Amino acid sequence: MESNQSFVMECDRAPRLNEMADFFSTTAGGRSGAPLKMPDVDRRLFQGDRSLAEFIDAHRLLWGNFDPHYFSSIPYRLEEEARLGDAMFRYGMNIARPDQPANFYVLGSAEGTFARTLAQAGGGCIRTLSCSPNKENEESFYSYGVPPFAEFFLGPFHHLTKQVIRASDRLRHFDSGFDIILEDTTFQMYSPNRSAQIQFVKGHLKDDGIMIFVEKFRQDDENEYLRRELQKDYGYKSRFFTSSEIESKNAAILKRMNQNENTISAMSVALAEHFKYSYITWNSGNFCTIAAGNSAQNLSRYISSMVPPCIPNEYVYTSTPLSLLRSAIPDLQFRTYQTNAA
Repeated sequence: MESNQSFVMECDRAPRLNEMADFFSTTAGGRSGAPLKMPDVDRRLFQGDRSLAEFIDAHRLLWGNFDPHYFSSIPYRLEEEARLGDAMFRYGMNIARPDQPANFYVLGSAEGTFARTLAQAGGGCIRTLSCSPNKENEESFYSYGVPPFAEFFLGPFHHLTKQVIRASDRLRHFDSGFDIILEDTTFQMYSPNRSAQIQFVKGHLKDDGIMIFVEKFRQDDENEYLRRELQKDYGYKSRFFTSSEIESKNAAILKRMNQNENTISAMSVALAEHFKYSYITWNSGNFCTIAAGNSAQNLSRYISSMVPPCIPNEYVYTSTPLSLLRSAIPDLQFRTYQTNAA
């Protein structure tokens, strides 16, 4: 395993902080990248589940400039945001104690809307941390005031060390580690070096904690990869962006980002180096959500709190929940939708 210093240098030279920097700055600052119309959830996919609707309604009130661009770019990612948020909220409230809130860390989610919504819903039972290297995202985070249970670190994920956490009055309460860490389409902006990326971030995770990855994956069959990209671009993104805008982003960001993507098989190898269990819990074209951990009990508790994916079948190519490693949790299933007040 490479040294921490060489890993930090690799990340400092990464596309996210260099050739992609202007795109993220202008989009987060609201100077470009806005969709033709605001994305909204297809509430039919919630099947009447009140908890999903309540989470996404609270989430929408905190949007910044990057959120509309992001949720217009990945098919049904906004519905997955509600599903993830509902499951993480249930998990956090279940494990929180009066003297020890659940700690969640979300890296790569721009202005931190997701983490802030969770902290607000938890009312002190859940504390969250978000990070971004863009000052514009920090400004969006604080544009709704200073939240009592959510923090923001201005800087890339690899600059957030244990020493930084311990030295900060705002962050010191996270020194005990995080119960859940969510990596939201971040690693693919830096390099394909998933094992080192996971190792670095896992240093902040509690021993029985859960790490969640939302990433875009390459396919072993390049034609299949391209087919799913065309479905994304012209079956979904064209609702929000012009053809020239889609082609411009493909040239400026996606072609470079694709070089840093892993296949699912390569990701499975990297996960096996750090976790006993890992499951795909959502699939949309070339995108997947993966949950991993070393505690079968906690991972089962988390995944079992999720409703089935809220996405039309034509975008789904993988059955879920699907174990990626030999170690599997028996009879693991998603929960059913809940439509009553209880």
